[in-house]
Amino acid sequence: MTEDTREHLHKLLAKFDHAMLITRVADGKMHARPMAVAHISPGSDTFFVTSIQSPKIAEIEANPEVLVTFQGGGAYAAIAGGARVVRDRPLLERYWSKAWTAWFPSGIDDPDLCVIAVAAEEGEYWDRAGVQALKYAFAAAKAYATGEKPVLGRDQHGRVSL
Repeated sequence: MTEDTREHLHKLLAKFDHAMLITRVADGKMHARPMAVAHISPGSDTFFVTSIQSPKIAEIEANPEVLVTFQGGGAYAAIAGGARVVRDRPLLERYWSKAWTAWFPSGIDDPDLCVIAVAAEEGEYWDRAGVQALKYAFAAAKAYATGEKPVLGRDQHGRVSL
């Protein structure tokens, strides 16, 4: 039996440790930047740690609609939702990674640190990893032979309202 698409999305997201956070700048253009993922909740809400001085903070405050994309190992996913800036010390301590000291030399004690919380509203995934890669190869070969588009199962592609 095929697992629920929400559960499948979350299982895929849990494998990623980096994402692209996409915001809108003042002139309406989009701006993407790589971010280390601090946490992904079971509901697919995504959390990042950054500096309150970062330009992305002003972008989020001006327009909180963001897109977060993930890619790696034959799997792809996107989360659309509303972002907010959170200044909460216990939350920051819960999600902090010592490896981030490379970007924040003062470490966890940096007074400018904050959390970006993205409340997931929609998600989409394409899973071509492991067994899914074999299923996709079969569907693609069949499509090629018949001249039709490949038909993907819910375990290979899904769109989810969150």
